[in-house]
Amino acid sequence: QVQLVESGGGLVQPGGSLRLSCAASGFIFSSYAMSWYRQAPGKERELVARIGSAGGFTNYPDSMKGRFTASRDNAKNTVYLQMDNLKPEDTAVYLCHAQNTWGTRYWGQGTQVTVSS
Repeated sequence: QVQLVESGGGLVQPGGSLRLSCAASGFIFSSYAMSWYRQAPGKERELVARIGSAGGFTNYPDSMKGRFTASRDNAKNTVYLQMDNLKPEDTAVYLCHAQNTWGTRYWGQGTQVTVSS
């Protein structure tokens, strides 16, 4: 059974940091590119970060560059998202996504991140 389980979300003050984790199981993790998306209430889901299957390639939208860093540990079947200098507009549900070269996709359930003073 395929599972992507996010953790690490919570309430943080503006300027603070959080590290999200996504633990994968049920598929060959090292064969999948991993991404983080987020969705805020009333807004469309947007890409936050993407990391290649071996971890050597990362991609971020311009608005995320410099504050968000994706990494992965294929030995632990886990992908991470380090978020620094958080802003209230970063408040959203953050979701983990896996995709291989054949287009097979999996989604996690998400973890809530709230940035507020």
